[in-house]
Amino acid sequence: MSGSMSLKIACVVVLCLVVGAPSAQAITCGQVTSSLAPCIGYLRTGGTVPPPCCNGIRSLNSAAKTTPDRQTACNCIKTASAAISGINFGLAAGLPGKCGVNIPYKISPRTDCKSVK
Repeated sequence: MSGSMSLKIACVVVLCLVVGAPSAQAITCGQVTSSLAPCIGYLRTGGTVPPPCCNGIRSLNSAAKTTPDRQTACNCIKTASAAISGINFGLAAGLPGKCGVNIPYKISPRTDCKSVK
């Protein structure tokens, strides 16, 4: 095999590895709403935070690794909360802490998601 042929094969192999590598998935509003859906009852009436709610918050927090992901999650939360009647935003603001999660912004309709880092 000639040197140029080996180089061409090596380039094709590298290209296949790059194209076939799984790409990082960005957070979607569908993912945000499905993760937080178990929290809706609590956010309306209070009481005990259901374990599936905390599981959803933890998984969403783990998935939102980058600033754009956190900003997307913030915007999705604001949009979803505006569409659901009866949400107690005092309960919403305290929910991450009740689930042992620290997020870099307050859950509120007034949060400026562009400032989330």
